[in-house]
Amino acid sequence: MTDLLTSIQAALGLPHTPIPFTAQGALPSAFAVTDLACASIAAAGQAVSELLQQQTGHLPAVEVDRRLASFWFATSLRPMGWEVPPLWDAVAGDYATRDGWIRLHTNAPHHRAAAEHVLGACADRAAMAAKVAQWTSADLEQALVEAKGCAAEMRSWAQWQQHPQGMAVNAEPLVHVIHSQAGNVSVWQGSAAQPLAGLKVLDLTRVLAGPTASRFLAGLGANVLRIDPPGWNEPGVVPEVTLGKRCARLDLHVPADRAVFENLLKDADILLHGYRADALEHLGFGAERRRQLAPALIDVCLNAYGWSGPWQNRRGFDSLVQMSSGIAEAGQRWKTADKPTPLPVQALDHATGYLLAASAMRLLTERLKTGRGGAARLSLARTAKLLIEHGPGTSEALRAEDAQDQNSVLEQTPWGPAHRLLAPLKISGTPLQWALPASELGTHRPQWL
Repeated sequence: MTDLLTSIQAALGLPHTPIPFTAQGALPSAFAVTDLACASIAAAGQAVSELLQQQTGHLPAVEVDRRLASFWFATSLRPMGWEVPPLWDAVAGDYATRDGWIRLHTNAPHHRAAAEHVLGACADRAAMAAKVAQWTSADLEQALVEAKGCAAEMRSWAQWQQHPQGMAVNAEPLVHVIHSQAGNVSVWQGSAAQPLAGLKVLDLTRVLAGPTASRFLAGLGANVLRIDPPGWNEPGVVPEVTLGKRCARLDLHVPADRAVFENLLKDADILLHGYRADALEHLGFGAERRRQLAPALIDVCLNAYGWSGPWQNRRGFDSLVQMSSGIAEAGQRWKTADKPTPLPVQALDHATGYLLAASAMRLLTERLKTGRGGAARLSLARTAKLLIEHGPGTSEALRAEDAQDQNSVLEQTPWGPAHRLLAPLKISGTPLQWALPASELGTHRPQWL
């Protein structure tokens, strides 16, 4: 069985250096979720260490705490006297069809509207279940996708291997790096304590994977500016993922806002985006235009189902990829359950987030050496393949969380005070620390400080 960390190191061009994982236990799952958490976080830490070695001549030691890594893959925030809103819309979830199971993702209002356009208005899960039960899984998945909704039929790993999209994902690398020929001399403004100080990160990502990446970069001193369209919100995750960032809004369909965005992009060092593969192209900000505006840009992007094949432009989320790729079906068999059993956390999102951050730092290390920018592409489906092929994990339980796992510093958020868990990653001389508390989307002006 290929070691997860070794596979990730190879994909990122990192040395095959062993990295110690402290503490014991694992999240309960058919798959090695805690191993994936540790390996992806370790790779991001190693990428920081390699950057620092190039710039300072010193290679800092890296280690990862298994318990804390597992907990961070769920949530790092511990509110005091208030609660984070529910993660899921009232009718989101798994439903039995005439011939199997399907998952509906209805968190965004327009995705719920698409589901109700196909199925009719549904006030609650019982009403939705009655309507879904009249469909076959394949027909309903197709109808919802054509209506610009989000859904995934439950497939086994064997079925996914025979599916055109599964075969396309199998042929893709975990991290697809494209080195640019253009650029300019890049000067390092960081330090061992804040390796990414002075770097501007423009964040166009949503929900979990991309925001996990930009949160990590912010913890290393980067100036992260998140851009959302007017009206967009994701209340169940915003307090978790906006730590360390400023959050603004722009409407890229409006000429004045497009001009603001172009100026932001010209000055950006790193762009993170998680739109569907063709979305920025349709907005007039395709890869070539981005290179014109920022020749030395580090352009890191992700999507749900991969960058080739018939589904490369399909809407998708972690929970849907788990259904499509066989993870939920394998979990059902592992637990001998009567319904799909997903991973205990949204591990594809979190792991891909740390791989995005690691990719950005590998490209940054190259840019500091050569002056050239570059791009990297990752997908949730390709991360799923990595996890599935690694096989089962340990069955030893994690020790329960206690107050010693929390940072003593109080984070004053707009919703109320909270503690964060201690960081799961230790890089000697380089603490993960965030200068800004979590904030509401659209709180700040769309400009670099």
